Amino acid sequence: MTARRDPLLLASGSVVSGVLAYVLFALVTRGLGATAAAPVSVLWTVWALTGAAFTFPLQHWITRSIAAGREGDVRSSAGRVAGVVALAALGAGGAAWAFRERLFHRDDAWFPVLVVLVVLGSAAVGVVRGSLAGRGRMGSVAASLVLENAVRCLLAVVLLLAQVHDPVAYGLCLVAGSSIALWPGAWRFAGEGAGRAGSLSFLGGAATAQLLAQGVLTGGAVVLALLGGSPAEVTAMFATLALFRAPYMVVLGMLPQVTHHVTGLVVAGDVRALRSLAARLAVVGAAVVVAGATIGGTVGPALVRAVFGDTVDIGHGDAGVLATGCALALVNVVLMVGALALERPGRVAGAWGLAVLAGAAVLLPTTWLLPVERVAFAFVTAEAVATVLLAVAASSVLRTARTTA
Repeated sequence: MTARRDPLLLASGSVVSGVLAYVLFALVTRGLGATAAAPVSVLWTVWALTGAAFTFPLQHWITRSIAAGREGDVRSSAGRVAGVVALAALGAGGAAWAFRERLFHRDDAWFPVLVVLVVLGSAAVGVVRGSLAGRGRMGSVAASLVLENAVRCLLAVVLLLAQVHDPVAYGLCLVAGSSIALWPGAWRFAGEGAGRAGSLSFLGGAATAQLLAQGVLTGGAVVLALLGGSPAEVTAMFATLALFRAPYMVVLGMLPQVTHHVTGLVVAGDVRALRSLAARLAVVGAAVVVAGATIGGTVGPALVRAVFGDTVDIGHGDAGVLATGCALALVNVVLMVGALALERPGRVAGAWGLAVLAGAAVLLPTTWLLPVERVAFAFVTAEAVATVLLAVAASSVLRTARTTA
């Protein structure tokens, strides 16, 4: 019963959390206006990046360590990891201070300080979710997903009712979501297990891979703007990617259980279960990609207009290519978790590095592709190359399992 309930809880928590995130941003923009909300938008972007750089890697590392019976790794590495996070937070805050007027259109220190707090909070959330997932408390993980953005929305509503229009106050709402890191008992780690070195190298590889993956998935609109795309084309690219990566956001919420399950199979050396899992992933992945390409190429433009308005227009071909890339991204994030479960962070980071280079090659000046088409094909090329390379890296799970069986 629990095995069936946990995926549903995580998926539901991820969906609700995503909806609350959109509600929060709508509250901020409606309460402050587009211009006044700009500093909060930049802080939101920092939060998204730090989630890729810290929340996911820490969550995965701790989940994997506990599930593999090496909880001592977490405890023995805590000081070094905390030092790296603190340095990163101060570095991000220093950069935000240096460019504060360009980024936030203010000359005070409030938003640079908020940047520091966002980095620290993202890392803390990763620790808590990793701790909960490693102990199999998937219901608590789902609750943390919802509560993080529910706290932010509640505080934003209070500010709106109180007619507070200071962007700093809404920035503090974003920071306040990290208060879920105060989850009871989540910060206690036993000293049992082989407290091995290498945690920083694992986290570095995982963070690099996740940042590159997020850049490929979300950076299309920025790349298009740099290539000279019109404002309408940039908006259409952003909207289409935002729509078709919605399933990806749901899968992100379910990754703690994937990490826990795959790590358990690897530790147990259950070759049969691993083979079955790989086969099912191949079938489901192929179906997801075909479905994404079909939906995007047929009703994709209509869906984009229905969600974002009639002024947002994209062609059927471009929508199909972008939807295919988003479907591949969904497959890739599961492959990435499988490879990381077998402690292959270097291979995962290398796979994404090569994928980015492959995508960049498509962006080279051509006379037969429009900017929108170049960005769309670069995106799907990068995701396709990543799929192949990540599948090769993940296949080492079966080879290792054979040698230990």
